[in-house]
Amino acid sequence: MSERSFNGSAPSAASTSELVNQAAVQISTLVRDELALAKLELAEKGKRAGLGGGLLGGAAALGLYGLGLLLTLAVVLLDLAWPLWLSVLVVMVVVFAAAGVAALLGKQKLQAAVPPVPSAAVAGAHADVQTVKNAVREGRSS
Repeated sequence: MSERSFNGSAPSAASTSELVNQAAVQISTLVRDELALAKLELAEKGKRAGLGGGLLGGAAALGLYGLGLLLTLAVVLLDLAWPLWLSVLVVMVVVFAAAGVAALLGKQKLQAAVPPVPSAAVAGAHADVQTVKNAVREGRSS
């Protein structure tokens, strides 16, 4: 086998071990730079997510106050036709019924999510392993 480089010229003065060392250093630098870039990108996205989460939390708090006022309005409107105690009782029963329905639906969704194992990813990994095993088997038989 002749000692020619990829472009057909004679090999440079650098030995193979020096070239491997240079490649290792360059790959290491590239990986460090990529990790630094990823870290900066994640920090920026984290700041945006934090701000968005705070705004959503504020919106949820204001929404709860609005719901409280809506329920108060319902009691006041029912009080025009019924006694106050009956108005409060009816609104309370409706709120508890809605809470019960939400709890049952939430329980069903949680039970459907258990166990929390990424079954699609596990199946994909098993398929990948099987593909590699098949490729190795076919490589040996060839």
